[in-house]
Amino acid sequence: MNKQVFIMDHPLIQHKLTFLRDKNTGSKEFRELVGEIAMLMCYEATRDLPLEETTIETPISKTKTKVIAGRKLAFVPILRAGLGMVDGVLRMVPAAKVGHIGLYRDHETLQPVEYYSKLPLDINEREVIVLDPMLATGGSGIDAVTIIKRSNPKSIRFMCIIAAPEGVKAFTAAHPDVELYCAAVDDHLNENGYIVPGLGDAGDRIFGTL
Repeated sequence: MNKQVFIMDHPLIQHKLTFLRDKNTGSKEFRELVGEIAMLMCYEATRDLPLEETTIETPISKTKTKVIAGRKLAFVPILRAGLGMVDGVLRMVPAAKVGHIGLYRDHETLQPVEYYSKLPLDINEREVIVLDPMLATGGSGIDAVTIIKRSNPKSIRFMCIIAAPEGVKAFTAAHPDVELYCAAVDDHLNENGYIVPGLGDAGDRIFGTL
């Protein structure tokens, strides 16, 4: 696998992913699982954040300890399915700002269409993590990162739960400077552009619009 791509095979993530895929999992549990997986993935995706030393006073004595070294983060979910990941990552980094990018897939061409973009005003000072549960054809992810790059953030990472090999190939070719984090790379895309075995339409399952 490309060194730009990180597959998170932690047992807790893989365990929750099994229930996320199950067609019998209802919307409430599905939403909870998406948030939990996003939280665990955020833990891994931020592993290399630099630390700096600070001094605090415990109930016993003063001590030197570590805090994150001034890096500002922004999470940017791709609407609408990416919203399901926001609560989970904000539990890990509550001070982060949140932007939104609205893209939908044209069911005839399978190409993404932009209809909304709202990013933090200081996005150029922030490390950005783009959120979308699925990376299928890669079109939405590629376009979202292209939109964000116009604002010159410090860095961009892309975090999805399930990816298709076709999407990974297209995304890494389009944005070789953007690290891609996912919990699984599945087998292939079917003729309708859905990931196989996948989990169906993540947005429909999150919001109960099946």
